[in-house]
Amino acid sequence: MKFEALIFDCDGVLIDSEILVCRIAAEELTKLGYSITTEQVIQRFAGRPDHEMRAEIEQEWGQPIPEGYRESVNARTVESYATELKIMPRLMEALDQIDLPICVASSSFPEKLRLGLETVGLYERFMPNVVSATLVARGKPEPDVFLFAAGWMKTSPKKCLVLEDSVAGVTSAVRAGMHVLGFTGGAHCDAGHRQRLLDAGASSVFCDMSELPSLVEKMNALS
Repeated sequence: MKFEALIFDCDGVLIDSEILVCRIAAEELTKLGYSITTEQVIQRFAGRPDHEMRAEIEQEWGQPIPEGYRESVNARTVESYATELKIMPRLMEALDQIDLPICVASSSFPEKLRLGLETVGLYERFMPNVVSATLVARGKPEPDVFLFAAGWMKTSPKKCLVLEDSVAGVTSAVRAGMHVLGFTGGAHCDAGHRQRLLDAGASSVFCDMSELPSLVEKMNALS
């Protein structure tokens, strides 16, 4: 069995955005009275849908997050993307060497997903195979978005190889019955992140996109 689709998460895999959005969320929540660090946002919520993060915080905090939070976060994200967002180093060269249909399956809202990909010049490369978890009932770590992506690509989940940077994302792909490669090249990944991804079920973990073509070839040979 050979893989028939390569499915990328977006934030923290294609674009180095997790550190930006988690920092903004931490700063805005702390400003409102819910004290949380960037590192805590990364550990608890990276890879998960924003509405699930807000619901969990509201339950823990015992009150709704004040109105204006989302608008402030969105405005700051647009500004941060315009001035700070970067594509993952050596990603384009890696994509040029891989002869598989590719897809994006992300927890981000469609507008944020498109903005991130357009900012670094990737949107047209992946379109129309760009899938948001808003299209399914449950976000990562549940398998819904990856199962939807497999259907979108008209292939079996077992014939999909996923690239993920978060524990929630790796767990989601494993639950969908897919093979997963963990990626730790994002600025948000600390020294222990590699082991966390392996513990979640990643077959292998790498930190440089130049390694991706050979890893895909190796995974294909073993599958």
